Amino acid sequence: MNKQDLEERLIDFAANIILFTDYVQKSFAGNHLSGQIIRSSTSPALNYGEAQSAESKRDFIHKMGICLKELRETLNCLKIIERAKLSSSEEVKDKLKKEANELISIFVASIKTAKNNNDNKKLKEEE
Repeated sequence: MNKQDLEERLIDFAANIILFTDYVQKSFAGNHLSGQIIRSSTSPALNYGEAQSAESKRDFIHKMGICLKELRETLNCLKIIERAKLSSSEEVKDKLKKEANELISIFVASIKTAKNNNDNKKLKEEE
């Protein structure tokens, strides 16, 4: 997957989460979680754009880590909504959980690769 494809996937994910909040119960808890999940799901798309303009490898890894944390937060929000039975659309929620898990896996692998590449670069510089 190239950078543009991942960026588009993150934007689609954020937009789908925003649309999903229409299916979340309008209550104190539902409204709170809707606001939280909108913030956490839009953050990765925005921070991924920032990561592409990182000033260093370390900065890139840090920004990618923020994306990962926000994706995990989004997944946890979906699980809370599920367990509290606050959603009227199980199908949409399940698709979003699957996408969140896939995106998390992509970011874990990307961060691992970036760290390994950074470590290898440091080793070569020390030789």
